[in-house]
Amino acid sequence: MRYEYKILPAPTKGQKAKGLKAPEARFANTLEECLNEQAAEGWEYQRAETLPSQERSGLTSTTTEWRNVLVFRRLASASSQPEDGDLLPPAAATPALSATIEGDETALQADAPATITPDDDAPTKVEPAKEEPAKLATPPAFLSGTATEQAPDVSSPDKSDENDDKSKR
Repeated sequence: MRYEYKILPAPTKGQKAKGLKAPEARFANTLEECLNEQAAEGWEYQRAETLPSQERSGLTSTTTEWRNVLVFRRLASASSQPEDGDLLPPAAATPALSATIEGDETALQADAPATITPDDDAPTKVEPAKEEPAKLATPPAFLSGTATEQAPDVSSPDKSDENDDKSKR
């Protein structure tokens, strides 16, 4: 079963109500109303928790404030979250695969990958994959020669400016 949870801040002050004079009675009534509202919506009360909350204090510091919350849960509806069975495809949609190995020539080897083809009527046989002849890779054109042959004689922009300045004198 899957549950969904709802966390609400716990009331910090009792609300005024007819016939309730003491602060404890007002607080208990406020808490009771909160629990009954959530129960009417299908939420089951679990527990009250006190949890830390990091908050800014001034420009550069932080402080830890402790917050009281109420925890509720209910069964997750089918439309909101999938059940465990919904995560997997139906059994009829995935055919069972079985493999038989006949002889040494069809045995799986690390350098010879095999293909498995499912067959509904007969058990699946493991067949060696067709191997293509390896092609020799040719290096890119910029790597085929030596560095001195390929590198054009380019002077730095600073030196060319200096040469231009000298020729103008």
